[in-house]
Amino acid sequence: RTIQEIKGSGYDFDSTCQGSVPEAIIAFLEGNSYEEVIRLAIYLGGDADTQAAIAGSIAEAFYEMPEELKEVTESKLDKYLLSVLNKFNEFCNE
Repeated sequence: RTIQEIKGSGYDFDSTCQGSVPEAIIAFLEGNSYEEVIRLAIYLGGDADTQAAIAGSIAEAFYEMPEELKEVTESKLDKYLLSVLNKFNEFCNE
């Protein structure tokens, strides 16, 4: 299936893994950048936040998150969450 086939099929909210994971993977496969992957996942509608989280996680591993977007995202985190993120990044980069 393609994004357009899913969108045209009357796809609706489905919070099950069977209804969100394949769509997130298709968004990743059709996207050409980190941002485009997330936009496609949201464009589908349905459980868009879950699909964008899944697709964005795959895209981040493949494309890496653009530095500008990282900075904006991190600026919205409180001190505690930013420290958790930093510890996680340190752990992953060891």
